[in-house]
Amino acid sequence: MKAVMIIYNQAHSEKVDYLLDKLEIKGYTLWENVKGRGSDTGVPHFGTHTWPEINKSVLAMVDDQLVDEILDKVKKIDA
Repeated sequence: MKAVMIIYNQAHSEKVDYLLDKLEIKGYTLWENVKGRGSDTGVPHFGTHTWPEINKSVLAMVDDQLVDEILDKVKKIDA
């Protein structure tokens, strides 16, 4: 088993929910109103007037062989 954490702009919520359903990932923990800065660009997601975007985060325990497929699909969402 591996732990997979996906931190994403809340605008992608439907896509991430679909991904979890499609891959039959039934158990996970979800955090809402997650604040931070983008990994490549450093664009803040603070939920403020100046920086209004906000993130969500999901943590799931999955079988080892599912990790690469999850990461591939997440990269496609982010493209």
